[in-house]
Amino acid sequence: MRYTIKDFQTDFPDEQACLIWLKEYLYPDGITCKVCKKITPHHLMKTRKSFSCEVCGHHVHPTADTIFHKSSTPLTLWFYAIYLMASTRAGISAKQLERELGVTYKTAWRMFHQIRSMMSDDEDSNLTGEVELDEMYLGANPQRRSTAKPHNKQVVFGMVEREGRAKVRHVKSSGVRVLVPEIEKSVDNSAIVYTDEHGSYKLLNRRGYEHNTVNHGERQYVVGRVHTQNVENLWSNMKRGIKGVYRHVDPQYLQAYADEYAFRYSHRNDYQPMFWALLGKVAKA
Repeated sequence: MRYTIKDFQTDFPDEQACLIWLKEYLYPDGITCKVCKKITPHHLMKTRKSFSCEVCGHHVHPTADTIFHKSSTPLTLWFYAIYLMASTRAGISAKQLERELGVTYKTAWRMFHQIRSMMSDDEDSNLTGEVELDEMYLGANPQRRSTAKPHNKQVVFGMVEREGRAKVRHVKSSGVRVLVPEIEKSVDNSAIVYTDEHGSYKLLNRRGYEHNTVNHGERQYVVGRVHTQNVENLWSNMKRGIKGVYRHVDPQYLQAYADEYAFRYSHRNDYQPMFWALLGKVAKA
């Protein structure tokens, strides 16, 4: 389902609309007043981002414990920034947010990273069914990939459920002692896994996985259902975004960027617009 800018402007025309949505989302059954010890009617205050109990006057701040906490930036700008980040496939830079929102770069950068924190993988359930695995070396020369491991490059490891979710991890190396524990932690043992010929995957059969490989070194890319095209599509989008939008990613933030692209991949076929999926995590950041 498409969610256009007109839809967004209709749903969130002003600060009051944003606050009311946030209150109704966080307190769907009504607000339990801490003083009255029961659910009571609460009314929006005109000069504060809070709702006041009709009985005792106690204030409740819906922005507490969310990414909006203690922010002087209007909620309309926060919601619009979330809309922008949910509406692009390759990502949006803090510099572009600065231009779009009319805020300082420092404010845009903070909003940018707070919103991205909502895209982190917080699902405990493992990937199941058919799962493709692959590692990527950011900054590596693709012509040397098959003949030598790149040095001083950041390693990103992807696990993609066909027709489903993705989990991406920034790991310290592509060695077997790093990748196999990541697989066992994120991929159900009943899954059928597909990889290339990288040596770190050779133990998977012994660990109980049904493991199938294609030999990219021999220009073998698809053998029936055996391929890694889905995870490679994820890499394509991630590389395009990092090189074309972000230009450079500091290693300390790379996991957050990996989470961003995994989130987009996991929600690409949702009936619900991605904006709503992302907005629904405001209290979990």
